[in-house]
Amino acid sequence: MRTLAFLLVLLLAGCAPAPVAQPTPAYTPATEAQVLAARKAAGIADCPVSDPDVPARDDGLPDLTLDCLGGDSTVRLAGLRGRPMVINLWAQWCPPCREESPYLRQYAKASKGKVLLLGLNSDDPRPELAVEFASLVGWTYPQLVDADKRLNEKITMPGLPLTILVNADGKVVYTVVGKLQSYDQLVQLTRDELGVKL
Repeated sequence: MRTLAFLLVLLLAGCAPAPVAQPTPAYTPATEAQVLAARKAAGIADCPVSDPDVPARDDGLPDLTLDCLGGDSTVRLAGLRGRPMVINLWAQWCPPCREESPYLRQYAKASKGKVLLLGLNSDDPRPELAVEFASLVGWTYPQLVDADKRLNEKITMPGLPLTILVNADGKVVYTVVGKLQSYDQLVQLTRDELGVKL
């Protein structure tokens, strides 16, 4: 009798309609206002002010104006002068960028304003995920955005990440292609190439 009841339950269960798959909601891009609000909530600093009038250098950063992540300001790369800079190009979808993120976070804390550390989110179609990533890895230094890869047209960029060292006069003095290997490497490079001692 139990076997008959068990078979009856199995038979009825087999006749149940298959669950209907729910449609995946369409992706709605975040607005600049939402990205800006997320950036502010994450404690990511405002972008630096650049000089609109200083002449571009042939051996310096390209004369290109990029938006701050969140779109609240713009920065003219060639107009960044006055202190040494470390500019790190990255994207949230880039595994080596994730691997080097702790070194940049540690460097930002240790440099205490001796160096302008600037992130540049490149070729990243989801700025809200870029903010989320920067927040998760503890980056609070300023972040620019180049979603359209305009910088690629101006400099040789074999891939991400890429770290550019620029002296206080605006001259590019060194480029690290690929991920940074350690915090100590970054400290040594800025000491050797920029004369900055932490």
